[in-house]
Amino acid sequence: MQPADDTRDTRHGPRFRSVSLDALAHVLPERVVTSVELEERLAPLYARLNLSVGRLELMSGIRERRFFEPGTRPSAIATRAGELALERASVERAEIDLVIHASVCRDFLEPATASVVHHRLGLGAQCAAFDLSNACLGFANALLLAAGAIERGELRAALVVAGEDGGALVEETLRYLTSDPRAGRAELKRAHASLTIGAGGAACVLAHVERSRAARRLQGGVTLADTASHVLCQGELASGAAGPLMQTESEALLQAGNALAARTWPRFLATLGWRAEEIERIVTHQVGSAHRRLLFETLGLGLDRDFPTVETLGNIGSVSLPLSLSLAEERGFVRPGQRVALLGIGSGLHCAMLGVQA
Repeated sequence: MQPADDTRDTRHGPRFRSVSLDALAHVLPERVVTSVELEERLAPLYARLNLSVGRLELMSGIRERRFFEPGTRPSAIATRAGELALERASVERAEIDLVIHASVCRDFLEPATASVVHHRLGLGAQCAAFDLSNACLGFANALLLAAGAIERGELRAALVVAGEDGGALVEETLRYLTSDPRAGRAELKRAHASLTIGAGGAACVLAHVERSRAARRLQGGVTLADTASHVLCQGELASGAAGPLMQTESEALLQAGNALAARTWPRFLATLGWRAEEIERIVTHQVGSAHRRLLFETLGLGLDRDFPTVETLGNIGSVSLPLSLSLAEERGFVRPGQRVALLGIGSGLHCAMLGVQA
């Protein structure tokens, strides 16, 4: 089935006038693992295929990534980030009416990991809690959902959290590549994206502007889908595997995601009433250096407006976008008063673009 034609659809995304991004926070693990270290563990496969160490960093631009200690649960990561955000927030904890856990990683199938976070943060009984999962775009989707409810007056404030740790995925990928004698160049290519994954946590408190002292505003956003491309990246717990495995057609995913972003961009600008040259800073969900270059070239944007984190943090799933924004503010790259575009592409295939007035 072909994707629906979206070229004649003139509807735009939601526009917000009353939503403050009241507080941002992130957490990073201390354990650093380099791309060279991962490749050294692939030595038997590399020797058999006559490959040299260094190709992973060369192809992805990722020098290193971080992992939490084995056994660390997503709820623990998300709770740490959530606690930091609540400490920085101008709204009281009792005013939080919704908490969304928006990670790929979850503690278990049920109950919702958000329930664990809700309990550990001591949130009120009136505060709803649920998980929202959409690959790497879960956090962006959760921001739009919560913002819409705040704009309509249904919520006073909301907390979006995410805790991702790709350690188990990377370990299982290494085990598969080194233990299966049939693994060759094709299998290594499909596993490439799995070896770029990292770990981290992020949180954001959203509130009605009348309750917030923060100047940062979420002004709106758009989403667009190309679900015919859902086959290009799929992760699951394989039969007999100790951890998850992910198979990715990286080049096809790159091209399809970039094409979807190109269709989303004009809708985003129209929704916010912005011109591309007025956007002072860009923060993206980051996958690799090739994706970054192609996206900015396609959208006609200068890389000087971007805040790259992928070289040292890898692809952190749903955490990548909010964590990069939090770091950009912490390091002074994003300053008060600037217009900031948050851009994300996730497997499925989906694209989300959000506009923030810092």
